[in-house]
Amino acid sequence: MNRQAKGRTPRRPPHKKPSNNQKDPVGVYCRVRPLGVEDEECCIEVISGTTIQLHAPEGFKTNRNGEYKETQYSFKKVFGVSTSQMELFEFVAKPLVDDLIHGKNGLLFTYGVTGSGKTFTMTGSPGQGGLLPRSLDMIFNSIGPYQAKRYVFKTDDKNGMEVQNEVDALLERQRRENNLPVPKTPSSRQKLDPEIADMIKPEDAYKADDVDEDSSYSVFVSYIEIYNNYIYDLLEENQEDAIKPKWNGGGTPVRQNTEFIPPQSKILREDQNHNMYVAGCMEVEVKSAEEAFQVFWKGQKKRKVANTRLNRESSRSHSVLIIKLAQAPLDADGDNILQDKNQVSVSQLCLVDLAGSERTGRTGAEGTRIREAGNINQSLLNLRTCIEILRENQMCGTNRMVPYRDSKVTHLFKNYFDGEGKVRMVVCVNPKGDDYEETLLVMRFAEMTQEVEVARPVDRPICGFTPGRRHRNQAFKEELSRKLEERGGPTDRDLPSVINHLVHSLPPLPSSELTDPHDDITLPRLIEALQNRHRIRQMMIDEYNKAANMMKSMLQELDNNLITKDNFIHEQNGKLEEKDKIIQNNKAELERLEKKNKMQEHKIDILQKTTKIYEDDKRSLMHELETRDQRLQRELSDKRRLEQRMHGVVTDTQYKWEKECDRRVNAMQLEMQNKLWVKDEKLKQLKAIVTESKTPGRPEPPPRQTQPKRPSREERLPAKRSASPSPVPTTTPVRPLHRRSRSAGGEKWVDHKPSSSVDLGTVLQPVIPNAIQVSAPSEKALSKCDRYVLTHQEVASDGEIQTKLIKGEVIKTRGGGQAVQFTDIETLKQELTAVPRRKRKSSEGAPANENASDGAWTDVETRCSVAMEMRAGSNMGPGYEHHGITKRRKP
Repeated sequence: MNRQAKGRTPRRPPHKKPSNNQKDPVGVYCRVRPLGVEDEECCIEVISGTTIQLHAPEGFKTNRNGEYKETQYSFKKVFGVSTSQMELFEFVAKPLVDDLIHGKNGLLFTYGVTGSGKTFTMTGSPGQGGLLPRSLDMIFNSIGPYQAKRYVFKTDDKNGMEVQNEVDALLERQRRENNLPVPKTPSSRQKLDPEIADMIKPEDAYKADDVDEDSSYSVFVSYIEIYNNYIYDLLEENQEDAIKPKWNGGGTPVRQNTEFIPPQSKILREDQNHNMYVAGCMEVEVKSAEEAFQVFWKGQKKRKVANTRLNRESSRSHSVLIIKLAQAPLDADGDNILQDKNQVSVSQLCLVDLAGSERTGRTGAEGTRIREAGNINQSLLNLRTCIEILRENQMCGTNRMVPYRDSKVTHLFKNYFDGEGKVRMVVCVNPKGDDYEETLLVMRFAEMTQEVEVARPVDRPICGFTPGRRHRNQAFKEELSRKLEERGGPTDRDLPSVINHLVHSLPPLPSSELTDPHDDITLPRLIEALQNRHRIRQMMIDEYNKAANMMKSMLQELDNNLITKDNFIHEQNGKLEEKDKIIQNNKAELERLEKKNKMQEHKIDILQKTTKIYEDDKRSLMHELETRDQRLQRELSDKRRLEQRMHGVVTDTQYKWEKECDRRVNAMQLEMQNKLWVKDEKLKQLKAIVTESKTPGRPEPPPRQTQPKRPSREERLPAKRSASPSPVPTTTPVRPLHRRSRSAGGEKWVDHKPSSSVDLGTVLQPVIPNAIQVSAPSEKALSKCDRYVLTHQEVASDGEIQTKLIKGEVIKTRGGGQAVQFTDIETLKQELTAVPRRKRKSSEGAPANENASDGAWTDVETRCSVAMEMRAGSNMGPGYEHHGITKRRKP
């Protein structure tokens, strides 16, 4: 046996809808909500009945140049803050209800930011009913006299309707009423919830025109919500909680950690006409506007709402109320509904209250609220995307796929945008300045939606029967009942028939025609026949009397029994009346208690909501108080830390300035000592010169010129000196005095000399008594001393080796250690005699001794200035490199 190869599932042919080239744009209306606070900044201005203007609030810049930008948006109609609910219904929802009664579909949804008045526009409040209760009231005002009995129309759970005959409908009514736990009370109108009582005033009632009187109607209501992109039926009796632990039959958790399961969601399916519907959704048949609104309010209490910063009862889901109107024509007699399913017409009106778009930063959402806001914004974004692609396909001629399936909202209503009915949108806006950015996005979406065109729905086909059937049938029944009343009761009507029956049961009379006066046959025959008829009549009378007597006795017996029963019934009625009085009193008391209980429950609900709000405010204030306490503690700790740091800085600065003062005092003392030493050296050299001038054999110095010649640049430049003074020339032997190094102070030093230092034999070597000599400094050595010197050798640019003495102060740190701060550098340089040096010429006017050594000096003034002279206030002393400059005499 050969198996057939598995192939692809054949694609279902697309549904052929009636061709209609006429299209209507999506009707977009705008409603402006009044400001909550009078002194609050307003960013919306109503210019005309179709145009509004948005201007940026104070401090908000829309352009890069920093200029305010004002924009205008046009709608089909703009409703200001003074617009009533009745005016809004007359312009927006009334045409959709007319189309519903005439067999056409409609979609109406409210759109806007959180807190813009969408739910009030759709539902309303007591005395100010919104679009939804007014639509229900208009439907039942129009079809009230033509409604079919309950359960004549029956849903087939596939988005279709079936028609039952009167007998099946009666049986189903009895079965449903027997299954009800509590029988219905006729005074259901008096037991409405106080929150929805008197939504519509009688003078505000509307009624549709041109209603088909030859049809019967039934209204079905279903109410769903789309929460987190899942569909839930709000009319289910045994709806599961949003979060419910999963238990087994023994009353213990299935797992150690309790598993939380979400409620059962519904799925979307496509019927045979390619229309989308919610599978398994409960559809309730209602017979009055009060009953329909009671069913709606029952589901409204199950809707997901939450408290946010912007709205105390913010809708967290999209709610959809689906009103289905089933109608079927009457038969040719105008008495019963035509039993043909193909003749049943079903039209529906969807009233959608979309959840508001919001920003989590403004609403203060946390946890579950953030996830809800994300799903809401994502579904609204998908709605904008579908509208934008539809607009692009219509205006640019493209054929892009519209992503209806990305969101349950767009997937459910895709048939309306494909031409299954009219689409209307009410854009609700809040004029306060805080909502300006989000209102701007809403206006852009509304402006784009108005450019989308939807195909106009076709009219319902006519059944073909003669119109006016119901009226003629009703007139015939009224005439028949009138004639029967004129003839009397049923006994008078039955008497002629009984007489005719008796006449026909007697034997027939013979021919009584006489042709001869002497005829003796006809008369005797007639007499015999009459006698026979009389005898039969007498027998019938006897039987009738006998039966009548028997009937009388039976009637008397029955009368006796009836009197007895009447007496018993009278006694029971008396008792029953007493019981009825007790029951009525109990009912009145029960109604009073129920009313009081509802009022108390309403007050408790309000108090619970208020308590929850106060608890949230208290929690937020406690959190803010804790945050401020923590901030204050941090500031106090920072202040203490800053005080400790400033105290340490002050201590360090004080210690540093004390060291600096000591250093400056020591430097000043050393400077004064150097000045004294310079003066002593000058005096000693003058003394030596004077002594040499008196020695015999010494040539006299040349006479001084009156105007000495200015020395040249080479003569002006002093010769370089090393850190140690050059030895005195042999011609003028002067005993070199011991020069004390600056490092030899009264403090204790750390003498850091590397082991690789070269001994140059320089005269000016630092002599530091009681110094600690180390090759590598240690913390122990530094802790015992106040000063620090480092001996460093390097090769200078002229090839000579020079020694640098790097000095510093040892400072104690706050951590208990020591730090070295360098304050001075001394340079010791030795010049070799083999290196040719530039010689300084003697004073002009005296002959130069060419054979003299490098250190020979002939001019006393030059020698003194070079060897001895130092500027007053100079910081240089022994150990500093210095070059003498020849003094210039005044002319």
